[in-house]
Amino acid sequence: MAAAPAPGLDSAEAARRLAAGGPNTLPQGQRRRWRDIAWHAAREPMFALLLGAALLYLVLGELREGLFLAAMVLVTVGLTLYQEGKAERALEALRDLSSPRALVIRDGQRRMVDSRELVPGDLIVLQEGDRVPADAELLACHGLHTDESLLTGEAMPVAKAAAADTPADASLGQVFAGTLAVNGHAIGCVTATGAHSAIGRIGASLLGLAPEPSPLQRQATRLAAGFALFGLVLSLALVLIYGSAHGDWLQALLAGIALMMSMLPEEFPVVLAVFPALGAWRLARQQVLTRRLSAIETLGAVSVLCVDKTGTLTENRMAVDTLYLPGPPGRELAIGAAGVLPDAYCALLKTAVLASAIHPHDPMEQAFHRLARGQAGAGPAPARTLLREYGLTAALRAMALVWQEGPDQAATVAAKGAPEAIAGLCRMGPGERAAMLAAADAMARRGLRVLGVARAAAPGASLPDEPHGFAFTFAGLAGLADPLRADIPDAVRLCRQAGMRVIMITGDYPGTASCIARQAGLEPGEPLTGDQLATLDDKQLRARLQATSVCARIAPEQKLRIVQALKANGAVVAMTGDGVNDAPALKAAHVGIAMGQRGTDVAREAAAMVVLDDSFASIVQAVAAGRRIFANLQKSMSYIIAMHAPIAGTALLPILLGWPPLLYPMHIVFLELIIDPACSLVFENEAAEPDLMQRPPRAPDTPLFSVQAMALALASGLGALLAVIAAYGWARSQLPDGEARAFAFTTLVVANLALIFANRSRSSGLAAPLRTPNPVLWVVTGAALVLLALAIYLPWLAAVFRFTPLGPGHLLAAAGSGLASLLWLELFKPLWRRQRA
Repeated sequence: MAAAPAPGLDSAEAARRLAAGGPNTLPQGQRRRWRDIAWHAAREPMFALLLGAALLYLVLGELREGLFLAAMVLVTVGLTLYQEGKAERALEALRDLSSPRALVIRDGQRRMVDSRELVPGDLIVLQEGDRVPADAELLACHGLHTDESLLTGEAMPVAKAAAADTPADASLGQVFAGTLAVNGHAIGCVTATGAHSAIGRIGASLLGLAPEPSPLQRQATRLAAGFALFGLVLSLALVLIYGSAHGDWLQALLAGIALMMSMLPEEFPVVLAVFPALGAWRLARQQVLTRRLSAIETLGAVSVLCVDKTGTLTENRMAVDTLYLPGPPGRELAIGAAGVLPDAYCALLKTAVLASAIHPHDPMEQAFHRLARGQAGAGPAPARTLLREYGLTAALRAMALVWQEGPDQAATVAAKGAPEAIAGLCRMGPGERAAMLAAADAMARRGLRVLGVARAAAPGASLPDEPHGFAFTFAGLAGLADPLRADIPDAVRLCRQAGMRVIMITGDYPGTASCIARQAGLEPGEPLTGDQLATLDDKQLRARLQATSVCARIAPEQKLRIVQALKANGAVVAMTGDGVNDAPALKAAHVGIAMGQRGTDVAREAAAMVVLDDSFASIVQAVAAGRRIFANLQKSMSYIIAMHAPIAGTALLPILLGWPPLLYPMHIVFLELIIDPACSLVFENEAAEPDLMQRPPRAPDTPLFSVQAMALALASGLGALLAVIAAYGWARSQLPDGEARAFAFTTLVVANLALIFANRSRSSGLAAPLRTPNPVLWVVTGAALVLLALAIYLPWLAAVFRFTPLGPGHLLAAAGSGLASLLWLELFKPLWRRQRA
């Protein structure tokens, strides 16, 4: 394809091509529609049991009961559709938020667009760390290397050049969708998008890959399978006992189905689908995008937060604060009071601008450009041409650019970077180096980020392979101010209360890092520098990290060692990162967190979460949300197990005691109409307990439901069971069968609601849950009581449930019996608190 015009496409033409060619998306599997969710629900064991019970009632000639259960089949599927559909909509919103962005040139302007909107002919701008959004032909290229292992399997990056410069090998002048830009930058013209791209043609092979279940899902699956197997054994035993004793095998089969339904914890998969999805959606509203739902499980266990300084603790609003010229004596100039800069400082500023990109994205480079625009003579010549770029490396923490500013002028080399790196480039003597580093240290102690600046003249047409080949002259220092975010001290204090350490890891000067750490409320101790880290073995590094909260002059590659050392010390580590070289550390951390605004595509894809506003406070909020989600999951699971105990016991004990059955399948499905929304919606909507961020992080191997927790849940359900059996035993001696069943069932429903209230808080008394707002709880409670009233007092429905209406006194007595189980539940609050501690 011919090169696109310099201004790129206009918006109208881009829209026309998008409509004609379709979005730039790879082949995707079908997202779950309502029919898929309904079919999945229809294959659940509970559905089969309901359908079997309905058929049995029809065989027995009990038409009303059969039709009622058939209708309940539809209600159950509808409820599943609502709950899982809500989770699916939340995931859809997350997919829209996480859609990658691309920098394009349209209408002569650079703008960020959704990569799905790219069309052939678009001009795309690629920079280090970007994932290539579409196949493209390179029009301009400066040191671009791409990782094409996704397509070729080759691990070594491929050096690229403009297509016009590579006629012998066309692939070197092309970039391909899905590959990564690991060095340099370029401009390309899109040649193919979506299914027509190189990766699109092989994308269909990825559709069959299913995500691996998380540890929490595997744990819940084992728990559900155990309950189901136990329920099946009990149900078969009940069928044999009832059938042998009464000779009525159809009624025995109905009793067995009721018991099996009562034992089947079919709410587990619903809860595990709804909680993470809605939790991730809530986190996205707090500016934290969850890329892997399993990370939500780990958030609440984080004990160490490793964060960058620039843009995370600070505002990333760089402004040139001070310029320093070499002496003797050295001369500092505070920019705020300077107005028009003297010529010597203008020359220093111009060199800093020449050492920056033409269209900068780095906030420091933007600060130099911004200041230069107000100073005559500080800006570069408009006709300058970039001849070569020497990027920042681990060996040399400085970058240099070679410019031709005019056809008759010699090429100019400008460099900027860490003061010590610039000192090396300038080959400074000991005295000159000590004076420069002392000036840099004085600026750093004021919290400024300090860069050294140097200039050189190119020796001729042949340029050296390394910046050390130039004869650099030291131009001066630039100190840039980046204020601490206003909410950082409170966020750090909250981390301390929650038992979490915060460690600042930065490439900045140690003095600057320590100053910002003290402002943030950290105790920096003696900063650990990258040079020191390189001399320590793993054991020494683990010991050193116990005594510091600041790691400065750290190369991105060294972050991985820090993460591994912290993990070896037993910490659960959350690590932030934004660069290409941060990806290994982000993957190694228990929770990798990429920066959404300044982060590269590589970092975002390596991370489990993306902080959209780059704020540390958002990370702390995410940890709090992770704790809340896990705590509410535990409450929900506790309620499910606790509630199944009285239901199963009520289905089984009356028969073993020789009493008429209390629960039939229609009673079980009525209770499920309360349990399902309670466990998946009420508890998901529950606010965090007040002391949640005053508790230490939970141990990473803490199961969702330990044996002790399960025993406590079953014991709390035992109180409801005793209340129901006692109520049924008393009612049988005083009331006819229909009223006795209605009396006991009312006790069971109220005890169920009491279990919901009791499990809302494991640390406070009876009154606290009533004061904590949760609108969904009151909707479920009100609906349950209305349905109960209809089942007792609506004649045709009462006949289905085999109830006889209760008088007001008996109704209040039954409700009181159910509420009395709350007193039993309160006895277990100290045990819950002790287990949590």
